[in-house]
Amino acid sequence: MEAPAPNPTRDTTSRDQLPDDLVRDMDRDDLSRLVREVNDDGRGVSLQQMADRAEAAGWPLSKSYFQKMAANSISAAPNGDRLRGLAAATQKPLDVITRAAAIQYLDYRATELAGYDEDIRVIVAHLAGMEKSERRRWQAMIEADERAKREE
Repeated sequence: MEAPAPNPTRDTTSRDQLPDDLVRDMDRDDLSRLVREVNDDGRGVSLQQMADRAEAAGWPLSKSYFQKMAANSISAAPNGDRLRGLAAATQKPLDVITRAAAIQYLDYRATELAGYDEDIRVIVAHLAGMEKSERRRWQAMIEADERAKREE
């Protein structure tokens, strides 16, 4: 069997040849990091204890799943049941787990304004579409209004 011909378009740089900060930037591991942090947070929560927590909550995941997640060796995003199991195991809110999974597996970056009503979201969306100089003018008007209210 012959070795394949070199592919000049394929990057052959190994991780060992890259600066640590670049490797860190290349690796999206937000969810894996959460699992590692719980495992190494000083309270001694083992991967088996995480598996037990997930099972007790009705979302069973194996210890080996947690080992693979901590090592960032799971290539597919977890489904809803697994996300719930991870939330129970790590004792983190499901929203935190879901967001970490979205960042790790989908390169998601949050842009929504959670916790605000529709009026605020419309105002922010409107301001976001303005040129920087126009936004500064609106900011100055809002700040002037706040100062005037304090002086009353």
